[in-house]
Amino acid sequence: MHLLEFGRRKILLDCGFFQGRRSESRERNSRFPFDPTSLSAVVLSHAHIDHCGNLPNLMKQGFNGPIYCTPATRDLLAVMLADSAKIQEEDAEFLNKKRKPGEPRIEPLYNRVDVLRTLKLVQSFPYWRLHDVHPDWQLQFVEAGHLLGSAMVHLKLPGKTLTFTGDIGRKGLPILRDPSPIPAADVVICESTYGNRTHPPVELLAENLAALIRRTFERGGKLLIPAFSLGRTQTIAYLLHKLIQEGRMEEIPIFVDSPLAAAATEVYRLHPECFDDETALLVQENPDVFGANMIRYVRTAEESKNLNRRQEPCVVVAASGMCESGRILHHLKYNVHDPRNTVLIIGFQAPETLGRRIVEKRPELRIHDQFVPLNAEVVVMNGFSCHADRNDLLEMLTPLAAQVPKLRFVHGEKDQAEPLMQTLQERGFSDLGFPERGATLAW
Repeated sequence: MHLLEFGRRKILLDCGFFQGRRSESRERNSRFPFDPTSLSAVVLSHAHIDHCGNLPNLMKQGFNGPIYCTPATRDLLAVMLADSAKIQEEDAEFLNKKRKPGEPRIEPLYNRVDVLRTLKLVQSFPYWRLHDVHPDWQLQFVEAGHLLGSAMVHLKLPGKTLTFTGDIGRKGLPILRDPSPIPAADVVICESTYGNRTHPPVELLAENLAALIRRTFERGGKLLIPAFSLGRTQTIAYLLHKLIQEGRMEEIPIFVDSPLAAAATEVYRLHPECFDDETALLVQENPDVFGANMIRYVRTAEESKNLNRRQEPCVVVAASGMCESGRILHHLKYNVHDPRNTVLIIGFQAPETLGRRIVEKRPELRIHDQFVPLNAEVVVMNGFSCHADRNDLLEMLTPLAAQVPKLRFVHGEKDQAEPLMQTLQERGFSDLGFPERGATLAW
């Protein structure tokens, strides 16, 4: 969340869920460091939960203004927030069953009715058109290439301009168009998730995935892929579809175990205007680019449980991407003890999450209050990341050195942002920073 104040108006840029330890997450997500009733509007960059997940709670605490986003983000919000509410309701029910006598009842931060009320506040605008959302300020969405509907936010205010990049994608990733140039502004707030790392070439993604599947299947094992239901799962499905369609891999049992991913994939099919040229042509030739004929989308809990009873090799893609909730927990619990199996990590894992502990190859993992030995092979493929890496960010930001008086990096860790800032300072930027939580920038 970034709070923008100008005159008597306050605009919130994104309103995401903090993800980490349950107690800390609950504390940080419950309380806002500002009065929600004081906000004039929320501008949303995209529909990932760490950017939109706390909107219903904001509404519950008094916000009643417009929420601006792109049309595809609007449609994804309905899916993502309903799923978030469902998970919270189920978690609260589970924890209440374990309550000790006298302990207060745990309530979800919001429920599905709150989500419906929040969606009524959403107003969508297409990319590039400059919209007068108030007599003295204008809003423009610019393609970010990170997720279906993702946008950089460019604001023109009285005497000032601001660009918030949200999350920026990578050039050449499948499905979506490449990110557009970052609009110059008096202040640019830019993500820095991979500010000091470079990704492997996109061209190697499919072949590396096929090689890992072959290796795991030769051992008689399962390949488990914790993946965000939105974005990463569709990329995996698309690549597997292409590998099989082009004859580079035999047809194999593939399961996407996520009702949310199935629903999100349907939204992808509704928005071909966001696709790159290659994907748009493939859709015309074969609408099944997300593998509905080759991939089994698992919806019911019983079908999900049957996957853990399955002895034969298979690929299981399940949420959540950081292994903090959802069906992937059950698959990890029943499979990571077996050295024949593989866990493929394809996205950033926040500190203190189960996903980070898997990446660190901890000898034991705590899953559902049980300790399970980690004997499965762990493979990290950062090439699947839909975040710009160091080279991407330098290429996009360097031309703006003489046009951007203030540049601030967010959405990353300090060890990623600081080397990037040092290089950009050498390239002509004078006022850079990596603000701590709660910091204020006068502009």
